[in-house]
This record gives sequence, structure tokens and C-alpha cells, in this order.
Amino acid sequence: MEYISVKEAGQKWGLTPRMVIYHCVNGRIKGSCKVAGVWLVPGDAQRPEDRRKGNGRKPKSGDKERGR
Repeated sequence: MEYISVKEAGQKWGLTPRMVIYHCVNGRIKGSCKVAGVWLVPGDAQRPEDRRKGNGRKPKSGDKERGR
């Protein structure tokens, strides 16, 4: 299996290297491993699902008019 760096995976998926590390730590990238303090990601790994939610703020009545 060929591995790529966190930086390369981030460029491939449109994520920052820090977000790739976050996904590795939480086990969201199957096959990723930490070797000598460096995370390695399988070259054929799929981009993890974005599980973030909105900030929970309900729009104010005037937000639509202002384009927010």
C-alpha cells in the first residue's frame, strides 16, 4: 500500500493539513497510521465525511433582506 503525507492528502481533498490530522486522530481515515510522529494516509483513501453542523443560530427576520 502506498502512503501519502498529510499535506498531500489535504491538497487532494481541499482540506488543511490540520483537518487531515484531526480526521486521522479520530479514526475517520481508514488505514492511516502514525509513524515516528508523522501521520501517513493511504494513497487510495476516501475523503472523510464533513460531520460538522451549523452554528445553531436561527436567522433573524431581517437577515434575508440583508443577504445573510
